[in-house]
Amino acid sequence: MMPPEQETTATTSTATSIQPGNIPAANWSENALVHAEPSGTSTRSLSIDVSTCFEDDQMPDQLQDQANAHRFSILHQSLRPITLKFEDVAYTIKLQTNKGSCLAPHEPKPTRTVLNGVSGVVRPGELLAMLGPSGSGKTTLLTALAGRLPSKISGVITYNGQPFSSSMKRKTGFVTQDDVLYPHLTVLETLTYVAMLRLPKQLSKQEKMEQAEIIIRDLGLSRCRNSIVGGTLLRGVSGGERKRVSIGQEMVVNPSLLLLDEPTSGLDSTTAQRIVATLRGLARGGRTVITTIHQPSSRLYRMFDKVVVLSDGCPIYSGHAGGVMEYFASIGYVPGFDFVNPADFLLDLANGIAPDVKQDEQVEFHGRLDHHGDHNSTKQSLIASYKKNLYPALKADIHRNLTDPVLSTSGILSSRGCENRWTTSWWEQFKVLLRRGLKERKHESYSGLKIFQVMSVSILSGLLWWKSDTSRIQDQVGLLFFFSIFWGFFPLFSAIFAFPLERPMLIKERSSGMYRLSSYYFARMAGDLPMELVLPTIFVTVTYWMGGLKPSLLTFVLTLLIILFNVLVSQGLGLALGAILMDVKQATTLSSVTMLVFLLAGGYYIQHIPSFMAWLKYISFSHYCYKLLVGVQYSANEVYACGVGRECRVMDFSAIQFLGLDHKWWDVAALTVMLVGYRVLAYLALRMGH
Repeated sequence: MMPPEQETTATTSTATSIQPGNIPAANWSENALVHAEPSGTSTRSLSIDVSTCFEDDQMPDQLQDQANAHRFSILHQSLRPITLKFEDVAYTIKLQTNKGSCLAPHEPKPTRTVLNGVSGVVRPGELLAMLGPSGSGKTTLLTALAGRLPSKISGVITYNGQPFSSSMKRKTGFVTQDDVLYPHLTVLETLTYVAMLRLPKQLSKQEKMEQAEIIIRDLGLSRCRNSIVGGTLLRGVSGGERKRVSIGQEMVVNPSLLLLDEPTSGLDSTTAQRIVATLRGLARGGRTVITTIHQPSSRLYRMFDKVVVLSDGCPIYSGHAGGVMEYFASIGYVPGFDFVNPADFLLDLANGIAPDVKQDEQVEFHGRLDHHGDHNSTKQSLIASYKKNLYPALKADIHRNLTDPVLSTSGILSSRGCENRWTTSWWEQFKVLLRRGLKERKHESYSGLKIFQVMSVSILSGLLWWKSDTSRIQDQVGLLFFFSIFWGFFPLFSAIFAFPLERPMLIKERSSGMYRLSSYYFARMAGDLPMELVLPTIFVTVTYWMGGLKPSLLTFVLTLLIILFNVLVSQGLGLALGAILMDVKQATTLSSVTMLVFLLAGGYYIQHIPSFMAWLKYISFSHYCYKLLVGVQYSANEVYACGVGRECRVMDFSAIQFLGLDHKWWDVAALTVMLVGYRVLAYLALRMGH
């Protein structure tokens, strides 16, 4: 006998019969995290619609009173149920080839079909699982359904009969396979910042924080609410807790459609069961939940309402999970023994392994061509059976009830009213992102290793140039050039990593419509000021007075300001290189060559640059910084001891004479143009990259 099939529920009916008030409440275990609804209660009075387009003064008083009176769980029924239908979805990619040359005739690039004719229907209250071996197209299909596939796909995907839109994007939650989280933030801070950014401005700060607390309680994260999330190099919460935090980030806005890419990967069976039980509970609240899963246990499989099985991008089954074994038995595929896990049976079929082939025969035929031929013939047989037996009924189901008056009207109104609106203002996004950035990056900017690096170089250089005076003007000029070079290299190589390392987080949050790119960018720039200017201030303060430079407070302040200006310009160049290349290795290589050129053209090592190469010094910010440092350190009439009983003018010293210190404001203007230009270039690179 087969294991008990999945129980049938009312969610297998059509979308019109699944009204929020009609979904039965269920009693779940503590791990299932499911609520019990009071019967007959209007959905409108249960929770706040986080995508509402009403302003405070436009919302009816009665609705406001009800909204303030009821603070319910995220597992309460969704106010905007979505029926997702996809028909004949196909996706083809072009393969990169290294063969051929420039002189060879142009040949079209070979292509690979990732998806081919995948169809299905998921209604509110249903949990759909996509099964298939690695490389079968599960993640690609999930990404396409979430509206996040950059290339164009063929086929039709509708949400309540409407195409994907920006308003639909804000009603959709997408949890990637890899948990993209800030490692130094706690669980509470992570969810609170998401609530501040994604919940509408009609809610107060206290209400948004309460929503984060509700999510922590409902997802079973109360025990680790004040623990840091952690990451690869930082110990934090467990893998299951981290996955629930990722789910919680999407549940903040009470999404109508929730998509998850392999949420149980790397988790033990008990933790995986808790995650899937949570998803089933969310679906029972009236949401549409879709997940890919690699190899679920029989316990997990029984929780699925529908399954889609893919084999090399082609569907071999799409329908109710409880009818899988019966369908394959009807076309001649019956397991060879009792009590088999349906998921294992489906994966064998998706790999082309017929159930009548014994294990020893598989070992015997392993690696032989006819064995692969048998696999391919089995796959083709299953695909043909799907098209003959399942596809006609599935297509009829897709085209039946294309428009539901309630769902379609609400979708259209929401799309018209909120299409181009952000949930929060630009200023609010800027403040929240600034606070989050400062809290996360302070561990990196003020790490013990970085402080040791700067302080050790500061003290060492102070000892090397200990109490130098104008009689050793060559040494003093060398110290000033070292200032410009060190604080050109150091910020540059630190800034290169900024955008490439934050790219996954930026893509994830921007794809969900969390904030504007401009608010993120300006918050990043503002947050860098206290982070990046403290260490150079300490460095200059220590080295300046140890090195015996001019003992004048005004000169010291001007020297410090020039160094800080140079740091900002250098950092801007690093941000621009990182944003343009988005590859740490390439950006590091290019910046090394760039800084080497700036070093040589800075005016210290070479004074007589050939005319055809003289333009290099005009694009070197180190050159302008060096000129300004020398210009404020020495006055026009200052002299130094150039021999026994002889004094010479500082401006006649060869290393200074060829610098040309007459136009300091032009140097300041050049650095200002670079400061603005590099940062505008970085922003444009981010904008075009998205």
